[in-house]
Amino acid sequence: MSKPLTLPLADEAVRALRVGDEVLVSGRLLTAREKAHRLLAAQGDPAVAALARGSIVYHCGPVVSQDPRTREYRFVAAGPTASMRMEPFQAEVLARYGFRGVLGKGGMGPRTLAALRERGAVYLHAVGSLAVVLARSVVKVHGVHRLDELGVPEAIWDVEVRDFPAVVTMDAQGTSLHEVIREDAIAKELVGRKAG
Repeated sequence: MSKPLTLPLADEAVRALRVGDEVLVSGRLLTAREKAHRLLAAQGDPAVAALARGSIVYHCGPVVSQDPRTREYRFVAAGPTASMRMEPFQAEVLARYGFRGVLGKGGMGPRTLAALRERGAVYLHAVGSLAVVLARSVVKVHGVHRLDELGVPEAIWDVEVRDFPAVVTMDAQGTSLHEVIREDAIAKELVGRKAG
């Protein structure tokens, strides 16, 4: 059974999550890919900071359409991008902006895992190859930051999601499902070599 997660997240709600928990995220979050992370890690952005505290940063380069009459945006596709590209910047972004979660695919490295533990945050894995389906969970685009500077996929989108499905794969206790799986695979390979 999936747990509802409503943004912004309180410290106790985040610290209660464990690796393997299935969640449905609702509330406002921000998208940011590599260029945005590089920028956010290097300098403060007060507009982003006002939205980030207690929220989630989603590693996503959306496909977006704009209504020619109302000028409102909508997400056509909202699949996760590989999170490891943000590893050099993620710890600093978490510290500077107060995010309580990272949403993406593939997990992240030891520096981010340490930052999640220190700051009381989690990594949520979203299923790739479901970009159009996941876009249905994006119910409103509130705005966009750095669009002219970064372009559509790299801009920082301020969106509201409802029942966005994900799985906790790195928790605030310092457990990483990605690391557990990697260690298990290495152990099985070593056993296979000894048997052969």
